Parts: sequence; structure tokens; C-alpha cells
Amino acid sequence: MPRFSVINYGVGNLRSVKRGLEKSGAEVVITNNSKDIAESDAIVLPGVGAFAEAMKNLSPLIGELKSSLKTYKPLLGICLGLQILFTKSYEGGIVQGLGFLDGEIVKLPENVKLPHIGWNSIEIVKPNLLLDGVPNNSYMYFVHTYAPNTLEKAVIVAQTEYGTKFPCAIAAQNVFGTQFHPEKSGKKGLRILKNFVQIVKR
Repeated sequence: MPRFSVINYGVGNLRSVKRGLEKSGAEVVITNNSKDIAESDAIVLPGVGAFAEAMKNLSPLIGELKSSLKTYKPLLGICLGLQILFTKSYEGGIVQGLGFLDGEIVKLPENVKLPHIGWNSIEIVKPNLLLDGVPNNSYMYFVHTYAPNTLEKAVIVAQTEYGTKFPCAIAAQNVFGTQFHPEKSGKKGLRILKNFVQIVKR
């Protein structure tokens, strides 16, 4: 059974992510310990909250995260956990991210109600194992005010429209992410967590 480290960096929704992964056949530890990350088969970065605070809390683990990715250990970022994978964010000033993906995190347009909370459909733009068995235009649950803006179009596997089109699922080799919350998105969301577990098992 693959061992997953769900990183606890003070940004919430850990238990529901843990339960979703366990239902999909993973052994899960919630941790902020570099040793746990090094010994795990995969990493999950959950997230609810502010970008700057997340990066500050995550700073002791950044070295281990970068080392893990160099060995092609699979990583899944969820919501804020997806956003911090990018180069920088404009939330609360300019804040540097982990830089695993090239792009910026920008505020959604002011002509729509913010934050974007609730169910919205996703448009699958490229087949990927992360979305295997998830029908196009499935509804997923979102809670966010900022979203990725990336020039790396090749990493985008799904997008959503809310005032503007933005990437809502990405995949780049061993790095995956969703702007929505699969753990709050019913059976289709749990299918995504199960798909990630299957990717790790391969």
C-alpha cells in the first residue's frame, strides 16, 4: 500500500483529504516532518488560506519538497496547494512560490462575485490519468479569489470559466494540481483522488 504524506502547514481541510485518499487505497500520514516526506511514496499539498502565510509555514520543508520532486515523486496540490506550485502570487503583494511551474497567481475579475464559492463545471482540454473516468463538464467545488495564469499551456488539463477562463487542473510529469477541492466534490472528486493513488501505484 503506497504511503502518502499530506503536508500540514496550517491551512486546513486535512482530514477530508486524508479520508478521501484512504478510501482510494492509500496509507496516509498528516505531517510537517521532512523525514516523513522523504519516506513517503507521494506528497499532497492541501490548502485553504493566504499564499504568503502558506509559504512562510512551508519554508522549513521546501528543501525536502524540491529533493522529492527531483526523484520524480508524485505530488498533488489542491486549491492553495496548487497555487504555491507556481512562480509567484499577487495576493497581498508579490510573494514568491515554490517555482515548480512557470506562472503567476492573479486575482479573478472584479465583475464577478468574489470569492468564487460553489459548484462550477470543468472543461477537460487534454486527456490525463488524473481525470480518467471524469466526464467533461463535470461539476466540482471551488473556494478561491485567485487563480493560476500560466504561459505553460501544455500543463493545463482542464479549465473553468468564472469571469475569465483559468486553469483548474494541471499535470506536468510527476506534478499535479487542482484549483477545486476534489475531497468536497462528491463521487467525481473522489475519483480524482483515486486516480492519483493509481498513478502513484504504477
